[in-house]
This record gives sequence, C-alpha cells and structure tokens, in this order.
Amino acid sequence: MRSNVTKLFRNWETYAVMRDHVVPALWSLPDPVLNVWSAGCSSGEEPYSLAALFHHHAERLGVAAVAERRVQVLGSDIDARSLDAAARGTFEESDFSETPPELRRRYFASAAPWPIVPEVRRMVRFERRDLLAEPAPPGQHHLICCRNVLIYFDRETQERLFQKFRDALAPTGFLVLGKVETLLGAARTRFAAVDGRERIFRPQ
Repeated sequence: MRSNVTKLFRNWETYAVMRDHVVPALWSLPDPVLNVWSAGCSSGEEPYSLAALFHHHAERLGVAAVAERRVQVLGSDIDARSLDAAARGTFEESDFSETPPELRRRYFASAAPWPIVPEVRRMVRFERRDLLAEPAPPGQHHLICCRNVLIYFDRETQERLFQKFRDALAPTGFLVLGKVETLLGAARTRFAAVDGRERIFRPQ
C-alpha cells in the first residue's frame, strides 16, 4: 500500500507547531546527531520540508552549516518510482500551494523545475523500505513523521506500527501523525500528546 497525495509543507499548521516547538526542543538536546524518519515519504516532499525547517532554525541561530552535519533526514517508501522522483529533488508549481513565501524563496530555485537548494538536499537521503514487513531503520530517531499513511491500514496493523514507532523513538523524540489519524489501543498509554490538534506526541 502506498500513498502519493502529497505536497511541500502539507497542512502548514502542523509544520508551524514543529517549527515553533519540536525543532527548537530537539536542537537544544546534547545529542550530536538528530535522526529524522519520514515513513511513507512518497515523492519526497515531507523529508525535504522537514530538513528545511531544521536548516531554517539553525540559520536563525547563525549556525546553518551545522545543520548539514547534525540533522540526518531519512525518507522511506515502498514504491521505487516515488523514490526516484524524490531523489531528483525537483517540484511542480502545485507542490508549493501550502509553502510560506519566505521558505519558498530561501529553499527553492526561482524557476522550473524548482529544485531544492543543495544545502538542504544534502541533509536528506532515501531508501526503499516496506513499512509493514521490515523493521524500522536502525538507531534511535528524534522525530518520526508518518502522516496520512496509517489511514490506509486496519486497526491491528496500525497498532503494530505504533509499537514499531515507539521502539524506534528516542526517549526525547516526537511522533507526528496525519490530521485524520489518532492513537489506538495500547499506543494511548505509550504516547502523550504534545499538541492533540496537530497530532504531535512524545513517548511516555
């Protein structure tokens, strides 16, 4: 199962909370590397959007170059053609319908095919991974985004994925779901809401 409906900074309200609260909280950690996993990333809009948020935060602090070394964003998907498109890092005009003008000017070229800037592109990598059949990527993750993916699975499968995400998250990490998704079963006691409206949670 795959989902190909996506755009840059989709549901900007969620990204605004990540910009104002999640990214600063993670950046302030002593961890030398921040691992971000976009699970079910389709053609790459989400991982690039996340990388841009971290870079923007670092740039405001005057340490933009540090972001490239410190933040590692992984986008995974089961669909090889989507990943090929993601690796190109180019977009169409319709992909920008929710992108704030400031971020578009800073992180994307001004003419078609509107590639993302190299300093953010270098923060992102992609791999083919079956979210259901394969384990989570190795290591602990500080931010896991699985947005508008879980809705395609039955309840039992969703509960298994919540456990997988819980096991893959660092104790100080965040889980972000889609606006129409919610915690089910045991996950309700394993995560605490940071922002219930925007579906942002922390392990507990």
